[in-house]
Amino acid sequence: MNILQILPELHVGGVETGTVDLAKYLVRMGHKAVVVSAGGELVKELEACGAVHYQLPVHKKSIVSIIKNIPRLEEIINKEEIHIVHARSRVPAWSAYFASRRTGRAFITTCHGYYKKHPFSYVMGWAKRVIVLSNVIARHMIEDFAVPLERIRLVPRSVDLEKFKYIRPDQKRKEDFNVGIIGRITPIKGHLYFIKAMAKVAKSVARLKIWIVGDAPVSKSSYKEELQVLVKRLGLWNYTQFLGTQRDIPAVLSNLDLLVMATTTQEAFGRVIVEAQACGVPVVATKVGGVVDVIDDGKTGLLVPAADPESMAEAILKVYKDKELSAGFAEAAYKKVQEEYNVELMVKNTLKVYEDALSSFKVLVIKLSSIGDVILSSAALRAIRDKFRGNGKITFLAGHESKNLLMNCPYIDELLVCDLKNKDRGIPGLLRLGRRLRKDNFDIVIDLQNNRNSHILSWLSFALDRYGYDNRKFGFLLNHRIKDERPKMDPVRHQFRVLKMLGIEPADPHLELWPSDSDREYIDEFFKSQWLSASQRLIGINLSSSSKWVSKNWPKQHVLKLCESLNNRDMRLVITGTQADSGMAQALLSKVKNIKPINACGKTTLNELACLIARCSVYISTDSAPLHIAAAMHVPFVALFGPTDPGRHMPYAKECVLIKKDLPCAPCYKPGCSRNRCMESITPQEVLDAVDKLLK
Repeated sequence: MNILQILPELHVGGVETGTVDLAKYLVRMGHKAVVVSAGGELVKELEACGAVHYQLPVHKKSIVSIIKNIPRLEEIINKEEIHIVHARSRVPAWSAYFASRRTGRAFITTCHGYYKKHPFSYVMGWAKRVIVLSNVIARHMIEDFAVPLERIRLVPRSVDLEKFKYIRPDQKRKEDFNVGIIGRITPIKGHLYFIKAMAKVAKSVARLKIWIVGDAPVSKSSYKEELQVLVKRLGLWNYTQFLGTQRDIPAVLSNLDLLVMATTTQEAFGRVIVEAQACGVPVVATKVGGVVDVIDDGKTGLLVPAADPESMAEAILKVYKDKELSAGFAEAAYKKVQEEYNVELMVKNTLKVYEDALSSFKVLVIKLSSIGDVILSSAALRAIRDKFRGNGKITFLAGHESKNLLMNCPYIDELLVCDLKNKDRGIPGLLRLGRRLRKDNFDIVIDLQNNRNSHILSWLSFALDRYGYDNRKFGFLLNHRIKDERPKMDPVRHQFRVLKMLGIEPADPHLELWPSDSDREYIDEFFKSQWLSASQRLIGINLSSSSKWVSKNWPKQHVLKLCESLNNRDMRLVITGTQADSGMAQALLSKVKNIKPINACGKTTLNELACLIARCSVYISTDSAPLHIAAAMHVPFVALFGPTDPGRHMPYAKECVLIKKDLPCAPCYKPGCSRNRCMESITPQEVLDAVDKLLK
């Protein structure tokens, strides 16, 4: 793999050291390690291990600078053939995010701090995988930045045991008791409370030495002066050394008898703790943030409340007075470092995150429209599942009316439901849906709907790859599209034209539905209540199409004649339809004599209707959802087409008969028609002959 890490600068610090350590081991393992920063004293060490460094002003907190860095990063990504872009800080993460999107590379972040809930920080949660150093940071990113748990990966900081050598406390301690605090001199690091605690310790320890390692940034120089004044006022000046920034931290730790970490805010991890433990230095630390993951209180060190000099002093004296306890802390802590915080383990776990990001895909399939169209997408769904079997999570975005059909679908991992007619209506509704989709961080969107709303949602998802048709319905929002030239082809093949862009070749076009056992049991009980004989053949008739498509309906008088003809052949009829069709069905039944058709209008759910149709020997329907259900349940059917084109809407089936009239006005795609000649011209005898043909 080719990995690019990006961070503000390469001066001494935990983030910088971790970056160099990872780069060094990546090179050792045969990977390419590239680092982008504004430079610093660790660049030579980085390049000495075989990594490549590019210097860019990615440390500047300027929108202009961030924007200017994007094309420069793109050039580096393409030149070095980068696979993973790994951002380790918020400022460079903005440039890295857009550069990775424009180049189609996987974007990873590591959260090294407990970020304020500020818009500038949200970019750290936009990655495909978000690495956190501790459980506290994981909860913070989930609760405050809405990062889904499935994108969080815990990879603690590490220590290079080749650099930090273990020395037992009893072999190190001499007459002086050396206590150190290591870190930037800023108020959040708690130096003020550390010095106050050391004033109490000094009363009991005659040969006390206090080492303050680290320096203050220019903006905090007055704070450092305040600390120096406090040291003098408390009478600690002769005990204390302000050592400034030290490059050789292992050498510093080899001379310490105790390390104190006095941080007052939520610490992400506390790298200096594991470095001290690797050197056999006992640790007293404040109970903040990720420190509680590192130190097992009373076993591998001591934890004290933040901003509490009294408790801190007591813990320090406890370590000083009890040498056996001190040795026990050091031994237990070193064992934990070897097992959990060694650099080899960190590299191994980070590589797992990289491999996971490259191999796993989150796929969003969009099909928002009618029930019949959702059924027609089942063949495409099956093919998509085969393509991403084992390494992809498939989410289906469907309309409210078709959600029940997909509840048991084995080809999807998650079902999202929207209602564009009500709660998700209009631009506000689309924007809300877009925010919801972005949380899932989809890699691929397959738009099987291909209308304005679906194209907008595809774009709002921020998925890297969006597939669909290039049409006049905002198709330009897709970055992988083909012309929708309206060829005369069935809907399944029409969908597979889109899938072909993903390398999915046309496969088995048969449709599927997935009703439950309880749906089947309901239909069994329903037919028992209708005294249906097990030996009787059952013929199903769909009474009408949707209320919007009156032109698709077959005339009632034709339905009546067909019922009478079928009854003479000792066949039982079942009439299906919606609750709105129930009155019409009852009126129809009252006109037929010596017939006992079963009126199932409005008495089934969609999945129950599928089980009912499955019991039929033949099913008769106009171009509507029940026709597609019959095809999905592999029931022979007679399809009656009039105002719509069967070449574009006829579902695939092995046993079916299509009846349509080639009139000059057909197909017209008009929902209403005063004459309705195309449907009236289909005679009951034609349908009866088609039924006979299928029964034979």
